[in-house]
Amino acid sequence: MQIHHMLSYTGKELTALIIREHYLSKIRPFIGKDIIKVLTGIRRCGKSVLLEQICAEINSPHTIFLNFEDLGNQHLCEYHALHDYICEKIGDSKEPFYLFFDEIQEVYGWEKAINSLRVKFHADIYITGSNSRLLSGELATYIAGRYISFIVYPFSYKEFKMVNADDTFDDYIQYGGMPFLSSINFEPEISKNYLQDIFNSVVLKDIVKRNHIRDVDLLERIIAYALANTGRSFSATSISRFFKAENRTVAPETILNYLKSCEDAYLLYRFKSQDINGKKMLKVNEKYYVADHGLREAVIGENLQNVEIVLENIVGLELLRKGYKVCIGRVGTKEIDFVAERQNHKLYVQVCYLLNDASTIKREFDSLLEIKNNYPKIVLYKEGLFRGNYEGIPAIKIEDWLIEKNEE
Repeated sequence: MQIHHMLSYTGKELTALIIREHYLSKIRPFIGKDIIKVLTGIRRCGKSVLLEQICAEINSPHTIFLNFEDLGNQHLCEYHALHDYICEKIGDSKEPFYLFFDEIQEVYGWEKAINSLRVKFHADIYITGSNSRLLSGELATYIAGRYISFIVYPFSYKEFKMVNADDTFDDYIQYGGMPFLSSINFEPEISKNYLQDIFNSVVLKDIVKRNHIRDVDLLERIIAYALANTGRSFSATSISRFFKAENRTVAPETILNYLKSCEDAYLLYRFKSQDINGKKMLKVNEKYYVADHGLREAVIGENLQNVEIVLENIVGLELLRKGYKVCIGRVGTKEIDFVAERQNHKLYVQVCYLLNDASTIKREFDSLLEIKNNYPKIVLYKEGLFRGNYEGIPAIKIEDWLIEKNEE
């Protein structure tokens, strides 16, 4: 992977960065093509800087770059105003233009402006947004078949180590992969404040404001419950019962709506459950994982004390980052942490903290041995004396698996 350290000033953040080749390699084939490139992901995961990196790589004098969270561009946050501004800038030029629109959801009716600009000019268009509904509703109607989307995640552990090789896996477990943290050397108090600020921004701007939520306290309590129970099966009904025990009545439907709003803002990812041998999806035993486990540390704390939960979160998000569709597996009464599918490839993954004593080794591998097919299976662990494989199934240290050059 090409490494290039730079300083980028985004808002008020001066951040040491790397070229995010994992994403650029997927975007390059579409540069110059008549298809809108859409980058989505949780707030402050690096979308803006990635947009700058694409812009720098294209290196064209015919470029317009607008960040709609910049108050200086507030007058353009309406589709007529934006459209007229771009038309004036391009004028009668026949040259191909490159248009970069950061946090496009701040523009009212943006879909109409984007579609018109695509039709009117020889323009290569790139947009970012912090909500998955950017790709639904009117957008699908206006530019159906004319866009391709890329989900951007916080730093993987490999990217985390590229920024500073001296940082440890325990640092990553505790603080997560939000890019800016590397610039402040993971100072505990500053890091916690920064992550809390991200969390509050996501909740207030991308969930409350976008969904017109009135009961913010209830939303925060539901999110806190989901973060505390990361990687554990629970349902809206179980949360409803939890609130009832605290003398608060909340309908399961309301809880589901709030959780869906968190998914739309890329704060939470819902993993469905699959009966592996029966080859069908189940309506129970779903789990939620957080986009960046550092946010869990900032809100709940004790990542290092609840390390097995966090390790699952890290592995689950890494599988998503690599383009897998991921769910939870069930084989009879036994659970497989992750079933990852991509094209014709499938991978079964068990995650544990300690792989040492015979009973733990047997438990972790036995679930995988219940699966009667020849797709690859692995056990990932953080600590332990076990090496090699167990009845043909390899055991790999999580840290090594995250760093190794496994297929993208």
